[in-house]
Amino acid sequence: MEQKDQGVAYDRVADEYFADRGLRRYAGVWSLWALGVGAVISGDFFGWNFGLASGGFGGLLIATLIITVMYAGLCFSIAEMAAALPHTGGAYSFARSAMGPWGAYITGLAENMEYILTPAVIVVGIGGYLGAIFGTAQSMEPVWWLAAYAAFVGLNVAGVETTFRFTVLITALALGILVVFWVAAIPHFDLDWALNIEPRAGQSRWLPYGGAGVLSALPFAIWFFLAIEQLPLAAEEAHAPARDLPRGLLYGLLTLTVAAFLTLFLNAGIAPGSAQLGSSAEPLFEGFQTIFGAGLEAKVLALVAVTGLIASFHSIIFAYGRQIFSLSRAGYFPRWLSRTHPRRKTPHIALLVGALLGYMVAYGIHALGPEHPVGAVLLNMAVFGAVIAYALQMVSYILLRVRLPDIERPYKSPLGVPGAVVALLIALVTLVALFVTDPIYQKVVIAAAVWYGLGLLWFAVYARRRLVLAPEESFALSAHDSRDEP
Repeated sequence: MEQKDQGVAYDRVADEYFADRGLRRYAGVWSLWALGVGAVISGDFFGWNFGLASGGFGGLLIATLIITVMYAGLCFSIAEMAAALPHTGGAYSFARSAMGPWGAYITGLAENMEYILTPAVIVVGIGGYLGAIFGTAQSMEPVWWLAAYAAFVGLNVAGVETTFRFTVLITALALGILVVFWVAAIPHFDLDWALNIEPRAGQSRWLPYGGAGVLSALPFAIWFFLAIEQLPLAAEEAHAPARDLPRGLLYGLLTLTVAAFLTLFLNAGIAPGSAQLGSSAEPLFEGFQTIFGAGLEAKVLALVAVTGLIASFHSIIFAYGRQIFSLSRAGYFPRWLSRTHPRRKTPHIALLVGALLGYMVAYGIHALGPEHPVGAVLLNMAVFGAVIAYALQMVSYILLRVRLPDIERPYKSPLGVPGAVVALLIALVTLVALFVTDPIYQKVVIAAAVWYGLGLLWFAVYARRRLVLAPEESFALSAHDSRDEP
């Protein structure tokens, strides 16, 4: 079968091809909520705080308000598309129906970069917390990373039931730790701590770096929400995806919005304040030390606080496994990556390969030396892939509304096309912001762009002529064929 307008071709595959690539349905609405919140909750434990160094407290606060608006437009739009197109491909699936195979691959590759690099960011945070708790040297951090990858890739390979049960448990525990911190921090809150960054000449303590600081803080504000959009990747493992995916997404967005602003105010607003937290690898641990002292009690609580990072690490490993599985099942990536475990029905090969890539990138940056902060560098690379994927998903949403107005939509976004346009514009502004921050980050984002370019070259030279009619491909072709009928 040839699709001449975009120069792609489909191979015929034997019946056992899809039998070797089966998934198992398990998730309900609260499992999906836990998957979405769990994927993001580490952002309240680590990562967001680098925005204090970039924009100060006021700059990060404004950036967080802007990013919250973006995620509202994004999540409502994705909820509509996920209900209409309940396939494991997620962003790739939406783009395939809206923009054809090239648009699908460009979108899927950006999302792939996001999901490979995000757990690498989080595992660096896990290493930082565990190193601080147990007093290990910085040179030992890669060992903590390796142990975390081994444990949680193994848990994801074990089966979808195990994955979702653990996700619900660890997400609830992580939220519980945050609630303990918020309540305990209230008596210690003093806005002067949040405003303790010395402003540049002519600037205020609210905006110590002026308007440019707001722009620089945008990528870090994303860390309060990044990866909530992964929920559509669980579509083929949900019992009622058309009903439960929108609910899980929107309940998760509400939870994360409340958590973001409480964490921003109550962690920055107690000692040691924004000036020190802006470069901290364990900001919540420092907050616990302020509240409970530096003794054993604080270390025990910080050890428990690692659950927030574990929740996200575990959940995004799930995401990259399904994302690689979907693109390889359709032939965009090498097909052998999409084989599932014969008994457990999990994409074990995709999970292992994604872990290997993430660890290699983190270790490579670590080897460059302490002048390259691994967590912040990786965070910018992950956000680079994320905002491209966000922009393309909003383009997909608008095109689906225009080109396929008659497909069944069990859920419709109350924000409609205007909400998608606003989210698209904010995503593009954030993409620009990545290139006007610290010169170190400019270099690594350019490196990420090279990675992206090499992926596009793979598709242009090889994969586009060897696609497979996976569910996403079949739906897209049938939907466009029916539209073209007289």
